[in-house]
Amino acid sequence: MSPEKLAYMANQIARFFTHQTHAQAVASVEDHIRKFWDPRMRREIVASLDDGQTKLDPVVKEAVARLHDSQVA
Repeated sequence: MSPEKLAYMANQIARFFTHQTHAQAVASVEDHIRKFWDPRMRREIVASLDDGQTKLDPVVKEAVARLHDSQVA
């Protein structure tokens, strides 16, 4: 799947959680990606964060960074 498509999907997930506080939204996005995305998708979104080429919502950036830091991707 293309990085742009993954970014689009992740940004949609973040929009779903906009009613939450920032910290809760980050945790919710991270949890969703961890539970429902396959490992290849997680690796791709982490790589897109590292290369900075895709436009990720700030909540998504934080959630993906946490995935990266926890070595789950």
